[in-house]
Amino acid sequence: MLRRIPTLALIGLLLALAAWPLAAAERQGDSVVVLMYHRFGEPAYPLTDTPLDLFERQLATLAEGGYRVLPLAEIAAALESGAPLPERSIAITIDDAYLSVYREAWPRLKAAGYPFTLFMATEPVDGGAEGFLSWEQLREMAADPLVEIGSQTASHPHMPRQDPAANRADIEAAQARFAAELGAAPRLFAYPYGEYDLASLELIEALGFALAFSQHSGAIDMARARREPQLRYALPRFVLNAKYGQPDRFRLAVESLPLPVDAEAPAGPRIAAAAEAVEFAFDVGESAGDLMPLRCYANWGGAPQLERQGRRVTVRVAPAPGVGRWRVNCTLPAGGGRWYWYARLFVRTPD
Repeated sequence: MLRRIPTLALIGLLLALAAWPLAAAERQGDSVVVLMYHRFGEPAYPLTDTPLDLFERQLATLAEGGYRVLPLAEIAAALESGAPLPERSIAITIDDAYLSVYREAWPRLKAAGYPFTLFMATEPVDGGAEGFLSWEQLREMAADPLVEIGSQTASHPHMPRQDPAANRADIEAAQARFAAELGAAPRLFAYPYGEYDLASLELIEALGFALAFSQHSGAIDMARARREPQLRYALPRFVLNAKYGQPDRFRLAVESLPLPVDAEAPAGPRIAAAAEAVEFAFDVGESAGDLMPLRCYANWGGAPQLERQGRRVTVRVAPAPGVGRWRVNCTLPAGGGRWYWYARLFVRTPD
């Protein structure tokens, strides 16, 4: 015989069950997902290209899904003031100033009313490199209130492979060219190839940039970036292209939430040339719930091993051979079909 559930208890249970799928949305408050593009409608470059029909579908998803596309300047201001961002906040960035940005992306973004930031190095433009924008086209774009120009240095180097003095000279040369051609030097920065180390981060902070971006995935935890200001100079972005911009992955990215982490170790991404293992650790806040479903994945195909001690998680994985950059992504179900996301970038340089 079934026991009857008291009416008030039943109502409480139903309300709890109804609220559970919305828990992730409620926990999103004050986070933002930054998207990163390169080329548009250039199938000869599949690793960096986003097909035009796919890009249009992504813009439609943003419009239909109630997302708020914000300029990076507004996000920087919110970090300074403490003002919360709207729910489902998104920012759009484009790297490298390819001509298809002017011909294909800008008209579509303008029609949608979406602001975006174009990060670029100055030397390809100065040299009239084939397939790149000209300064005249850049001035036309910079006059649009929806467009902000950011720096990627002058020569687009692997910054962790250069000493800080060379990196400083490269950035200052770019700032001078921006000021001469566009009338102002940028306050937003993106690391070439997404590569940085602690010395690069400290340089960008010292030079007075407001924000700096890498290429590791994940949503930005605004509250944490306020508590730890250096995080503003190593912000994540979701890289999109023909493969990683497909509808399911795109929705996964724009719906992601920042995993509430703290006490990361080690602090920087550089690993020794002779390192036989990558190991990092972090604490996860109670708000993320049970950590048993947490999984980590290495983009080079390694098999990370996880150790959980209370809320402390340690990840170990064999690094890929040679020099270069690699990422480990960690995800945890957040409820309502959404996921917490946390990523670490690693950079190995020559001896």
